[in-house]
Amino acid sequence: MNTPDTDNPLPAAGYAGDVTPQLAHRWWQDGKAVLIDVRSDAEREWVGFVPGAVALAWKQWPGMAMNADFDAGLQAALAGGRKAVLLCRSGVRSVAAAKRATELGFTAYNILEGFEGDADSEGHRGHKGGWRFHGLPWKQG
Repeated sequence: MNTPDTDNPLPAAGYAGDVTPQLAHRWWQDGKAVLIDVRSDAEREWVGFVPGAVALAWKQWPGMAMNADFDAGLQAALAGGRKAVLLCRSGVRSVAAAKRATELGFTAYNILEGFEGDADSEGHRGHKGGWRFHGLPWKQG
């Protein structure tokens, strides 16, 4: 398996690639990409959010139903032609969203580890990778 680094995307099937949270943050801050948080509104409200990111749920709570407005929201967010870096909880839904963005003709990357990272041996997130774990900007409440 390829080891991600903070300077180069990893190749992926069906979308542009996988990037570390640090690289996604750098691209976003440099204006090279649009940061799109595809978590549900409830997750962003309860767990935390990235100030300035585009909030565009892939699926919505309750029931995790597909967001019927996802395509239109993505097209609006990426109207300037920049690439997308997609963030979810752990880097799973953002893969599906990146594949959909690619189908729509956009250059889209999944952010590895997501916002909260993988669960540890106790089933808790936030201790093994993720946007928050790496000290990138976020707020709660």
